[in-house]
Amino acid sequence: MPPELTALREEIEGCRACPRLVEWREQVAREKRRAFADQEYWGRPVAGFGDPAAPIVVLGLAPAAHGANRTGRIFTGDRSGDFLFASMWRTGLANQPTSVARDDDLRLTDAWITAAVRCAPPANQPSPAERDTCLPWSVAELALLAPTRVVVCLGGFAWDAALRLRRAMDLPAPRPKPRFGHDVLWEPGELGGPALLGCFHPSQQNTFTGKLTEPMIDAVFEHAKRLAFGG
Repeated sequence: MPPELTALREEIEGCRACPRLVEWREQVAREKRRAFADQEYWGRPVAGFGDPAAPIVVLGLAPAAHGANRTGRIFTGDRSGDFLFASMWRTGLANQPTSVARDDDLRLTDAWITAAVRCAPPANQPSPAERDTCLPWSVAELALLAPTRVVVCLGGFAWDAALRLRRAMDLPAPRPKPRFGHDVLWEPGELGGPALLGCFHPSQQNTFTGKLTEPMIDAVFEHAKRLAFGG
């Protein structure tokens, strides 16, 4: 990891800017879920991780209370992450199909994963103020990565966050505002910046009901690779 990204990660992990989120993430870390009662929870903000030279950025909503808030790595240790990383492995973006702990040797190639909000929010619903407070972290993170060619937005919240991120990076806002949809692509053209590619969030609500299937998410990552590398 380049030293600038390491320094940014340490700054993110020390953030206490949002009192409600600080209180909730630490309460969850103290009380724990019974299945993880013997584990030490992370209980802090969660920075992005992956390949610093990645042309593909995968943007989620926020850490899960008993997933990344427990393990300290985004999408690690919950059902959504199980579904996500299995797809990234099948499509050549990850070296293994599972992600259970921060130190489990998972490595990403050509992809960086992050979240619009860095702390686990109550009911998985950050407030607009909390969302906006986290936005500068995303600006700083992307500024230290290789030029991003495509942002895969996991759900409508991430899609809207990616559009706000464009404005925060002084990139022109598209008019009309592009609408989120699964495997829907918005290309910036003369506006500059990365393309946005929608994907239904790999939540259990979507995967258990068949709204998002393995072939569907695999197709999104293959699409992202074509956008990033051509072909």
